[in-house]
Amino acid sequence: MKFYMPTKLYSENNCVEKHSEELAAFGSHALIITGMNSSRENGSLNDVISALERHTIKYTIFDKTEENPSIETVMAARNKGLECEADFVIGIGGGSPLDAAKAVSLMMKNSDKTWEFLYENTLAEALPIVAVPTTCGTGSEVTGVAVLTRHDIKTKLSAKHKIFPNLALIDGKYLLNAPRKIIVNTAIDALAHLIESAVNTCADVYSDMSVFSGLSMWKKCRPYINGSKELNAEIAQLLMDTATQAGISIAQTGTTIPHSLSYMLTYNAGIPHGAAVGAFQSKYLKYTEKERRNAVLSAAGFNNTDELGEFITSLAPVSCDSELLEKSAEAVMKNRAKLALCPYEITETIMSDIIKL
Repeated sequence: MKFYMPTKLYSENNCVEKHSEELAAFGSHALIITGMNSSRENGSLNDVISALERHTIKYTIFDKTEENPSIETVMAARNKGLECEADFVIGIGGGSPLDAAKAVSLMMKNSDKTWEFLYENTLAEALPIVAVPTTCGTGSEVTGVAVLTRHDIKTKLSAKHKIFPNLALIDGKYLLNAPRKIIVNTAIDALAHLIESAVNTCADVYSDMSVFSGLSMWKKCRPYINGSKELNAEIAQLLMDTATQAGISIAQTGTTIPHSLSYMLTYNAGIPHGAAVGAFQSKYLKYTEKERRNAVLSAAGFNNTDELGEFITSLAPVSCDSELLEKSAEAVMKNRAKLALCPYEITETIMSDIIKL
């Protein structure tokens, strides 16, 4: 058994303001990595800037991070950070800016390297990273994973290096005005992380602590995810904490088959990550050992895998060309590392069923 979580986190209202001294202690000039609009609209960027200015810390903003950030974007941000001589990185937003911030911090610290260094299996240091999540899905604030778009191979691929944020500041208020589509897709992503961590050869008593805590929290949020109840500050914080628990879970186990299947769908068909990964969850869970399957379903508030699948489909339906699904499945069947994380044998017959939408 093992458990590794080097990220220090705070989760509370006005989190950035309350812990501004710790935020500012990582250096003298911050490179802020964020998306194009949302961090300005939800107030998170302004909170971080106010915290830095309160402690007279310089900052430079890179706000060109696209959804599913590319290697090219990472290198552009790295160059900007080197030009302004930033000595730490702050990621603000959903998984895309947070993942990009991790990759940028690595490439700034190793400024003599080309982008290929991201995919070298070597030990390397990164600049300090602070993560300020604003969506309730990826859990990137507490994982070492940076998933990046590779246009050269037309898919998404995780960097080889494990780059954990040093500090995570989690505040549900940033979620309150988020578009419903964002809440749905990211909440489904969090559920996918919990399921894939539970149904995983690396699962143990330590990962189960965060998995089943996260599933219980997700169950409480379910009426707010499906829109039958209106989101409030308490549930917004709970949704964020659920995503963080899910992130802690996959930090121990890694993701498995559904995530691997989703990447080509996102790249080639433009399907949002949460919807793409959610499409395969019920069938993936269907073939796991009965006791484990029932434990996961019960904790999340579902009677069976069909009910789980219908719930996800009702909120985030996915339509995809069968040729693309088969191509994705073929690639996954060749990925021995991912197959090894599944606790049952993925036969051609089972894979064919999993990819049926």
